Amino acid sequence: MKRNFLFLILTLFVVNLSVFSALEDQGLAYYKAGFPLVAKPLLISEYSTDQSTRQITCFYLGNIYFSENKLDSAEIYFKKGLVDKDDNVLNTIGLAMLKIKANPKDADLEIQTVLKLRSAKKNPDFFIAAANAYLVNGLVDQAVIYQDKAKDIKTKYAPLAILMGDIELAKKNVGNACSNYELAILYDANCKEAYVKYARAYRNVNSTLAIDMLNRLKVKEPTFLLVDKELADIYYMNNEFDKAAALYDSYLKSGNTNAQDLIKYAMTLFFNHDFPKSLQIANDGLKKEPRNPAFNRLAMYNNTDLKQYDDAIKSADRLFNQSDKADFTYLDYRYYGQALSQTKQYDLAIVQYQKAIDADSSHVELWKDVSDMYNEKGDLDNAISSYLKYENSLAADKKTADDVIALGKLYYTLGSKDSINADVKKNALVKADSIFALVAKMEATNYRGNFWRARANSLLDPETSKGLAKPFYEQTATLIESKADPKYNAILLECYRYLGFYYLLKMEYTTSNSYWNKILVVEPNNATALKGIEGIKRAQKSKK
Repeated sequence: MKRNFLFLILTLFVVNLSVFSALEDQGLAYYKAGFPLVAKPLLISEYSTDQSTRQITCFYLGNIYFSENKLDSAEIYFKKGLVDKDDNVLNTIGLAMLKIKANPKDADLEIQTVLKLRSAKKNPDFFIAAANAYLVNGLVDQAVIYQDKAKDIKTKYAPLAILMGDIELAKKNVGNACSNYELAILYDANCKEAYVKYARAYRNVNSTLAIDMLNRLKVKEPTFLLVDKELADIYYMNNEFDKAAALYDSYLKSGNTNAQDLIKYAMTLFFNHDFPKSLQIANDGLKKEPRNPAFNRLAMYNNTDLKQYDDAIKSADRLFNQSDKADFTYLDYRYYGQALSQTKQYDLAIVQYQKAIDADSSHVELWKDVSDMYNEKGDLDNAISSYLKYENSLAADKKTADDVIALGKLYYTLGSKDSINADVKKNALVKADSIFALVAKMEATNYRGNFWRARANSLLDPETSKGLAKPFYEQTATLIESKADPKYNAILLECYRYLGFYYLLKMEYTTSNSYWNKILVVEPNNATALKGIEGIKRAQKSKK
């Protein structure tokens, strides 16, 4: 049986011993309700302060440490449970549980021997404990043997129904398991463990049923805030972060939260875009565990999204250099890179983005960010090569006009630089023109392709003598004029200005004048248009 399943069974494993019910303290109560990890620190405290429950406390602590694979610690507590009474049945079964895999014959002999004691042989709880000892070791058939012996002693018994449910769950019969948990509730409506185990069994199968069962327990025990934790976990799993955040907040009021609870709460707030509150919870966690990678990670994420980039960079240093056992994801590198980029540390940011891509090559969109940073640095060659890596990774049917035009603009920017030689400049502009032509085909009713073709060709024909840009400015103007939207006025002015100059150079004054007047309709005091009109008047007078 897989190790993670064993951990699940052990996390759920609760021996609900009625003989100890009168002695039950808070740690014991949480353990019996199905929350061993919450119970653990309380049980450790109760071991020191309450001698009356020490034997059962030791048994529960031994089982918790077994679930954590800390077998030496489990053995210590089982043996401590035998100090005052060597024939303590539960802790004897606990010690046998530790050797079931390594020495099954001796373990079984010890269990059979202790169950023959007068104090044990008529008590179903001890046979249930024996069954669980085998179950958590992955030996389902042996667990069934002791389940049947417990059934011979007492049938309609909630702890037995729970054991039967656990065995069915080990067989992956979720429906049968939950039927038994329902029987446990029928036998004892106050058996919290049965509600919780039912919900956990169904949470990944039918979360609605799981939520309904937990709400039944919540109505019955409104002060039992661990129900809120269980509900929050389900809503978190279902991406219902509003509900999850409210329930985690309620659960925190119980005062029994651990680091993992705070991490889940902070993550829920983060996914719910409540970055200030998420940061607060993460910082609270860091006060207790400054080397916890999850808290440092959340501090970096939240500081970045809050645009507190200097703090984000400090958090990144703690995550990458001062955290224990941290496994880094592409998102860690991406957030760190974003914070560096926003503080204009482009070289360092590019390194982090490339690490993000190495960590998860499916995130090809990060190449666009790398391209933008190279562009900000003025390194157009690397900006273009990085963008090509992004664009070449896209399937033809996934490539949008936005994707294409961005590459064209990079070539256009390269071609507009005075510092490069003439051939490189011309090649870049020709390349840009061909890309913008493709954009014009992709979106025939949009002005963008023709407008950027006009700009590229204007740079290829700086004297405007050939009129390379003319047809594209004309098409742009036609497309924009039909929209009659003031937000396009700046583009219209650029079109009319070019065409006005073009016809002025051709000495086609009437046409040139019409474009200057179009400018004045948009912007009545436009100095360029007024000068153009005045120049035409002077030219016409001189002709006369």
